[in-house]
Amino acid sequence: MSDAYCTDCKKETELVVDHSAGDTLCSECGLVLESHSIDETSEWRTFANESSNADPNRVGGPTNPLLADSALTTVIAKTNGSSGDFLSNSLGRWQNRNANPERGLIQAFKTIATMSDRLGLVGTIKDRANEIFKRLEDQKSTRGRNQDALLAACLYISCRQEDKPRTIKEICSVANGATKKEMGRAKDFIVKTLGLETGHSVEMGAIHAGDFMKRFCSNLGMSHQAVRAAEEAVKKSEEFDIRRSPISIAAVVIYIITQLSDDKKPLKDIAIATGVAEGTIRNSYKDLHPHLQKIIPSWYAKEEDLKNLSSP
Repeated sequence: MSDAYCTDCKKETELVVDHSAGDTLCSECGLVLESHSIDETSEWRTFANESSNADPNRVGGPTNPLLADSALTTVIAKTNGSSGDFLSNSLGRWQNRNANPERGLIQAFKTIATMSDRLGLVGTIKDRANEIFKRLEDQKSTRGRNQDALLAACLYISCRQEDKPRTIKEICSVANGATKKEMGRAKDFIVKTLGLETGHSVEMGAIHAGDFMKRFCSNLGMSHQAVRAAEEAVKKSEEFDIRRSPISIAAVVIYIITQLSDDKKPLKDIAIATGVAEGTIRNSYKDLHPHLQKIIPSWYAKEEDLKNLSSP
């Protein structure tokens, strides 16, 4: 209720709103001060079929600028059981015959959204991946190719461009069976296709070992002090010519930091958390070992501790 001036009572009174009739009434004398008012709030009236558990709300979906008929299409739900409503089944069959031409695009966007949710990615990464796939679709470049690998590659490229990189192994883990090799081919195909479209190479964004540290350390349950030391060590390692991939450097730095702490992590656990093979971590350790005194923060480990450090 709110206060307003009533012309009949000649004073400020409380108002009562009758939403069903659209009338605004004076609480003192009952005078209708406003009639047929329009409720501008969201409409949440449901039209659920009592014979099913579905409860669709009468509200439109969010608009999508990548779809020409975004939020304007109607999907007729299927009834449960064999004895469903005849009208609903008939309308559903007619809808399938006149399928939405953007049906494949909508399904692709749903798949990208599912992968993004499973990886905990932000909305901007998902939107950019949708945009990349839409550009491929507009060029008719997706026909005859592995759809799952293409969608995974779009998400991988999007993560790189948004400076939130994920490893190929991480993307493949949610890519509906697409292998690393298939995704790698799809990535190269997308970069080549989009490069021909724009006339210049596609910017992928550089990968640094520090981009993975917080996530990898969190997966291993490392302490705040250990995470801080690992981040400083990785940043310092960029000053040296260590010819290893950023992911491998991140993995071996985590191994070294954990071995210098009271909470030592087995090499196997680090390999699982980072997606780097145990043999690769061992070989990367050999490349990093000569620079340990300059890489590992002095406040975290003494020179004597570094000398006593055993190789994996």
